Amino acid sequence: MTTSILIRSANPTDADAIAGIYNHYITETVVTFEVDEVSVAEMARRVEEIQSASFPWLVAQIDQQVVGYAYAGKWHSRDAYRFASEITVYLAPGHAGLGIGSRLYEKLIDLLATKGIHTLIGGIALPNDASVALHEKFGFRKAAHYQEVGFKFDRWIDVGYWQRVL
Repeated sequence: MTTSILIRSANPTDADAIAGIYNHYITETVVTFEVDEVSVAEMARRVEEIQSASFPWLVAQIDQQVVGYAYAGKWHSRDAYRFASEITVYLAPGHAGLGIGSRLYEKLIDLLATKGIHTLIGGIALPNDASVALHEKFGFRKAAHYQEVGFKFDRWIDVGYWQRVL
């Protein structure tokens, strides 16, 4: 890709673009199990919640436009899980296959490693060949497969979990 991609920490003014990207996945796909669109205010709250817990929320920008984001959070709330983090990435429609997701994950994983995170976990609604390929590119391996745990758009959806120990 010849266009320059800027990866940076999200800020409150990004909530509109982030909500727009995420709402596409809510209304058009099964990759998220949310069914109601998320408001800009709610997305700003989510970004702030992640960042205030000292986890990164990154955005990818091309020509001043947010075209993707990735973030990390706690795997579970109990203290023994404090070195495990669940990570996720979303790209604006039309921006898959351009290396944006890889750039976001590369930076996100580096930040988590310096934070002392030991294990990364990615949940993937299946089938999703692109997401599986992205995670496996970064050394994740399939650790679990749950059958028919989500129901959206009148069909059952499996979920797999991919794991990487840093």
